[in-house]
Amino acid sequence: MQTADIRRRWLDYFSERGHTVVPSASLVSDDPSLLFTVAGMVPFVPYLSGLVPPPYPRATSVQKCIRTLDIEEVGKTTRHGTFFQMNGNFSFGDYFKEQAIAYAWELLTTSEADGGYGFAEKDLWVTVYQDDDEAVGHWKRIAGLPDERIQRLGMESNYWSTGQPGPAGPSSEIFFDRGPKYGKDGGPAADDDRYIEIWNLVFMQYLRGPGQGKNFEILGELPKKNIDTGMGLERVAFIKQGVENLYEIDQVRPVLDRAADISGRRYGADHDDDVRMRVVADHVRSALMLMADGVTPSNEGRGYVLRRLLRRSVRSMRLLGVDAPTFTELFTTSRDAMKAAYPEVEHDYDRIGRLAYAEEETFLRTLVSGTSILDLAVAKTQKSGARELPGDTAFLLHDTFGFPIDLTLEMAEEAGLSVDRAAFDALMLDQRTMAKADAKAKKTLMADLSVYSAFRAKGETVFTGYDYLTTDSTILGLIVGGVSVDRAAAGDIAEVILAETSLYPESGGQEADAGSIVGNGFDLEVLDVQRPVKGLVSHRVQVRSGEVSVGAAATSVVDPEWRRGATQAHSATHLIHAALREVLGPEAHQAGSYNKAGYMRLDFNWSNPLSAATRSEIEEISNNAIRQNLEVETRVMPLDEARALGAMALFGEKYGETVRVVEIGGPWSLELCAGTHVTRSSEIGLINLVSESSIGSTNRRIESLVGIEAFRDLATERAIVSELTSSLKTPRDQIPERISELLSSLKAAEKRIAEFESAALLERVPALVAEATTVGGLTVLSRHVGALSSSDDLRSLVTAVRGRLGAEPAVVALAADVAGKPAVIVATNDASRRRGIKAGALAKTAASILGGGGGGKDDLAQGGGSKLDAIPAALEAIVAALPR
Repeated sequence: MQTADIRRRWLDYFSERGHTVVPSASLVSDDPSLLFTVAGMVPFVPYLSGLVPPPYPRATSVQKCIRTLDIEEVGKTTRHGTFFQMNGNFSFGDYFKEQAIAYAWELLTTSEADGGYGFAEKDLWVTVYQDDDEAVGHWKRIAGLPDERIQRLGMESNYWSTGQPGPAGPSSEIFFDRGPKYGKDGGPAADDDRYIEIWNLVFMQYLRGPGQGKNFEILGELPKKNIDTGMGLERVAFIKQGVENLYEIDQVRPVLDRAADISGRRYGADHDDDVRMRVVADHVRSALMLMADGVTPSNEGRGYVLRRLLRRSVRSMRLLGVDAPTFTELFTTSRDAMKAAYPEVEHDYDRIGRLAYAEEETFLRTLVSGTSILDLAVAKTQKSGARELPGDTAFLLHDTFGFPIDLTLEMAEEAGLSVDRAAFDALMLDQRTMAKADAKAKKTLMADLSVYSAFRAKGETVFTGYDYLTTDSTILGLIVGGVSVDRAAAGDIAEVILAETSLYPESGGQEADAGSIVGNGFDLEVLDVQRPVKGLVSHRVQVRSGEVSVGAAATSVVDPEWRRGATQAHSATHLIHAALREVLGPEAHQAGSYNKAGYMRLDFNWSNPLSAATRSEIEEISNNAIRQNLEVETRVMPLDEARALGAMALFGEKYGETVRVVEIGGPWSLELCAGTHVTRSSEIGLINLVSESSIGSTNRRIESLVGIEAFRDLATERAIVSELTSSLKTPRDQIPERISELLSSLKAAEKRIAEFESAALLERVPALVAEATTVGGLTVLSRHVGALSSSDDLRSLVTAVRGRLGAEPAVVALAADVAGKPAVIVATNDASRRRGIKAGALAKTAASILGGGGGGKDDLAQGGGSKLDAIPAALEAIVAALPR
């Protein structure tokens, strides 16, 4: 049974039983506490928790998911996959335990010919929470399972909660027995390699209180009980396809086979090679799906996870003996395996492929540079006589250069060294602990969202700002310090929930409106406008005067100048995006944007810097569109219809079934967008492209000033040019040439001055040599030479003096005031070094007195600090440290 068929049967079964089929949400989660959608229930959390009223009583989906906590286990077990698909059915206060169990059993055991999955009843086991007698009774009655195939387990495995106060409840899991070949008898409690979990049913029936882990109090039953179930699509696929693990199913195996072909290795011949091929197959597919949902490689957040997947793939191919690029073959193979289920991987493959190939090329270069750094570290370790490479070196290579630890281990072993793996693991643990603490902090913030549920239950906030700058409404709620209150007084910072608002909440890259909320006896300054939960707008305000209370009539007022600037900037973003695609091609796809009154920036997928001519062309096309006074038309339509028209859906944005389409000049600029816009392009006024820069190996950023801010910037430049024209007495069109001439003259003058200063400096050498004294058989010169322009000058002076002192053992230590800070440089000659005198040690001695640090080689070293008045003492310390 093919994976696509398992998916189809699932959706058909539940659709026929009254479930609304919900398309998969993006892998990029809306939940700020999550980098990715990690489970099938994540998009439904607002409904399951009661935060947002559910739009349907029951639903079903096949959700794309990414989990990376077990990334090191990928390829080693049958169960760990980075990207996976979770079949789910959900009930929001509709059916409960009995019906959920009946649905699961019927779909699993109905024959394939009749639309089911055709599992033999004798191969299925279930687990339940230890005290859930109700579930046990249903399993016995509905499925006819004997007691020995219903195992009662504790809270660790069979009790669900979000990890914070809210819904909770027991769960029941369904397992498939793979047979004695895979492990011992005894059911899931005895062996989870033989008994594979395929379906988990969560019964959300209780309200839990605060507590850590599984230690919390049950406060009572929920007024509406919910069902959340998840069946692992890949797990069912590898069972139904008769293969050994999820890496061998029809959506993954083609990439594994291609890796085998490229490497010349046979899958199944060597355990380590098999693991590497599975890693490649898993990571390539996972990376493909992440990039299809708009994630791009970077050094933080989601982009870092993607980069790690791509680099682990390159690393695994290298361990299979392949040093050349392979992504062109591997990613096209994965695309072809996944496009039937996810057509977007084919439609967007030009962009996806370009990102993947560029990242592979960059990492192959990184491997070269990382190898050089590792070679130096190995040489240093060997020179010191040690046999172990420090853990912090391995961590630096891993964390800064993306150099995999297993590559470091391999190369160190080739050099006869081990790696301090304990120290490396400790540093990695510290990094993970910090990341988890950050995620926990974010999750704690999410807990505060429960305060909005009562307001959201009253309905969605109506946004009137497309048509009006002021709107009369009613205050539905006030929140101060995260707590719902009845009133707020002058000086308070509060959140205001209105039934209707004209103030635009930050979204789609557009900053929130500035403005106020006024009413009888109160005046509120709007500080921010956000959508804390779907469908609800919250206004963060400061009470300027009076007292505001729940139920009061209020009027939202948008600052008209702010809104005018914001609409100009947002429409300008669309024009520049269209101009970019016209000049560079359709692969120059927007990857993010930010706009506010007078300013916009746009990030786009592109690897190379734009030339000055290209930047000017983009700017000219955008301003020509302004001059043409193009109509800006907005329409609301179903998402499928908008896509059929060719409207661009921008990555990272979430769209509902109904969307707003913004069209400027016909199909030239046609995008899905909920932002505010001008009515004709001429209202933008002017676009002044001020910056174009890199924000990663595959992304660029354009920044522009818009409208009056663009004019002001150009006016400033005009004033500067006018000043230069007057000062240089040069026509405007000749200023660049004149400045170039002046810079050349200045450089020549600086060179002559440097030559004079160098000659003057060397003239001091004879006098300094004459001041040398003898200490313990050494010729020693220790002097403060006053103020010098640079440490280089001091170094030149020291080496010149050393050269004049002859072949007898000699030490030179000169100190100077360099830009207001002390500097000391120590030099030794061959004869003094043979007596064991090291310049580096002497420089450190001086630096410790100067209040700084120092060091260097045995023949020449430098120290410094912050204490100018300590120079005499530092020089005395050097002399005192010399052998007598």
